[in-house]
Amino acid sequence: MGKDSQNNLFGHIENNANISSNEILKVADSVKNADFSDEKTVRKLVRKLSKMANKPLPKAKEDQIVNMITKQNMPMDMNTLQKMLKK
Repeated sequence: MGKDSQNNLFGHIENNANISSNEILKVADSVKNADFSDEKTVRKLVRKLSKMANKPLPKAKEDQIVNMITKQNMPMDMNTLQKMLKK
């Protein structure tokens, strides 16, 4: 990921989720060696991010996100992610 696109991504997250880029980097560092096929690990991360963003996540949406990540079926473009999260 280029520096401009990385800054753009961080700016987008900071504006929409009220999470600082420093907090994002801390979380990213904490999951560098995480097993994203492990449901328990992914669920813990999803809950942590939801809490950091102060955005409650309904159980059905949490299940959907966890399933998508553990099955490696996660869309990688921002527009698709936003549409999925707004449903």
